[in-house]
Amino acid sequence: MKIGLALGSGSSRGWAHIGVIKALEAHGVRPDIVCGASIGSLVGAAYAFGNLNRLEEWVLSLRKVEIAKFLRINRSLNGFIDQRRFHDFLHRYVVDGAARIEDSPVIYAAVATELESGRERWLTEGSVQDAVWSSIALPGLFPAIKYQERWLLDGGLVNPVPISVCRALGADLVIAVNLNGDLLSKRVARSAEAAEKAPQEESGFAGLISSFVAEYGTAVFPERNTADTVPNIFEAIAGSINITQDRITRSRMAGDPPDILIAPKLSDIGLMEFHRAREAIEEGRRCVERLSAEIEYLINCN
Repeated sequence: MKIGLALGSGSSRGWAHIGVIKALEAHGVRPDIVCGASIGSLVGAAYAFGNLNRLEEWVLSLRKVEIAKFLRINRSLNGFIDQRRFHDFLHRYVVDGAARIEDSPVIYAAVATELESGRERWLTEGSVQDAVWSSIALPGLFPAIKYQERWLLDGGLVNPVPISVCRALGADLVIAVNLNGDLLSKRVARSAEAAEKAPQEESGFAGLISSFVAEYGTAVFPERNTADTVPNIFEAIAGSINITQDRITRSRMAGDPPDILIAPKLSDIGLMEFHRAREAIEEGRRCVERLSAEIEYLINCN
């Protein structure tokens, strides 16, 4: 029996995939096929090529100031991500630049979206780094990526949880991780005590960038928003992406449900709050533990 693992999109919430994978392995579940959209493609690539521990160590060390260093202000209007720095991150903590999908110890695929046609693309051969770049090219942050003669964008725009890809590649049983299941519910308000303990932001240019990250990171229905407050551009972008991915995920899973659905509760983690990796990883692990009996039963029955 071949087990497929569909790792969904969700930006900073994607660190939950690390906790999910490690908890599954602790229960003896090792997928034969790993397919990812957006951040799912990145974590999936790290797992497929044996670098998950290295990635986890790095993400647990992240602070807001480190995230700010990945952003750059430019006049090209094609994205805010510092591509050189991000490429270095991929090379160090995800997968070597020379690695090819065909060489993966497990079957691996990344999902991307064609900019011109809106078609879904399954990236199953060629450079792993290029495939990950294509799959995570979130509009507004990353520029569109030219891969195999096509301009590609974030795979979460068309297939946020790539169950269909796992099945097409031969999976008999599919475990899907949906990071967006509770995004449209009311976000959990942060306590005043937590706010008081928050570190002071830097001043000057570094402070400007850190504030930008913090604002973007809490863009999904922040508690400061009221009926009389007009959402800013980052709130509008993040909210739009969340609504789109939630609706697409619901529609696609209705027609092609997974055998096991893992849906961590992550609505309190904003789009760019990558520094909250410990919370996301722990919730991913807890979610698997809550479903451990069902997972073991279904796997043993097949």
